[in-house]
Amino acid sequence: MPHLPLSIPSPPPVLAQFNVGPLLIHTYALCILAGIVAAIIITQRRLGARGGRPGVVLDVIIWAVPLGIVGARFYHVLTHTGDYFFSGANLWNVFAIWDGGNALYGSLLGGAVGALIGCRRHGIKLWSFADALAPAMLVAQAIGRLGNWFNHELFGLPTTLPWGLQIESSNVAIQNAYPKGLPEGTLFHPLFLYEIIWNLIGIVIILVLERRLRGHGSELRWGKAFGVYLIWYGLGRSWLEALRIDPTSDGFLGIPANIWASFVAIALGVALIVVQARRHPEPETSVYRPGWVEKPEAPSSGSSTKKKPTDAEVDQNSDLTRS
Repeated sequence: MPHLPLSIPSPPPVLAQFNVGPLLIHTYALCILAGIVAAIIITQRRLGARGGRPGVVLDVIIWAVPLGIVGARFYHVLTHTGDYFFSGANLWNVFAIWDGGNALYGSLLGGAVGALIGCRRHGIKLWSFADALAPAMLVAQAIGRLGNWFNHELFGLPTTLPWGLQIESSNVAIQNAYPKGLPEGTLFHPLFLYEIIWNLIGIVIILVLERRLRGHGSELRWGKAFGVYLIWYGLGRSWLEALRIDPTSDGFLGIPANIWASFVAIALGVALIVVQARRHPEPETSVYRPGWVEKPEAPSSGSSTKKKPTDAEVDQNSDLTRS
């Protein structure tokens, strides 16, 4: 079956990784890192506009990102046990994050723990941080999904649509990913692209809702913007997982774990919006916890520690000089 003229080619497998001197660089990892950097920049700008001090997002992210990566990997492994635990399996592959296989829901769980630690250490309200993060998360996920394209993964049912994704039957990037029984040249739904588009639409929805509801009692603060994120991403991920046929998550009652997790995300998003709307009908006036006083930074070595004189001290010195 020849590929249709407008079908989407998968990148050559050689682009999935390359060497820089002695280092082996994985394109998938670069996409994840680019998404993290973009999310940090966006979240800092949003939180800074709401009163957060410069650099506070980095102070929180330093806890959230490592725990988010650990959570993402182990959630993936625990929901794909057949890919990692079998006779003759190399158990070190459990930690091979660069080969793909990082579950967003696992990153949310691990990242939430890290964000809670970071926010408590620096006086930021967790839900204020989550609201600033909400559209930035969708940006990071959209960028990260490009890594799935380079890894020849995250594709769906066969299709004859002109934007079908080309997947080679050997699929050297992901073993046993090509569905058995399908002829060479079969095109598949590009789920990675669908999710990118879905995430970009979600960014617009959150930003528009924030602008429309600003100044009203129903404004998207107190965690409600993050609730919209959970609902939107859960809805999109549930139907995308239903189309997916490359190695997918283990299931319960015939439903993949990622679809169950999507249902949970939707329910949590709805609950978060309803509960926070009742608990906090008032506008949010600060992203800091009540009573929090920012600790002064220690002076750098060699810098002057002399305090700026107060007005009373200036007047006193002037009197002494005149006398």
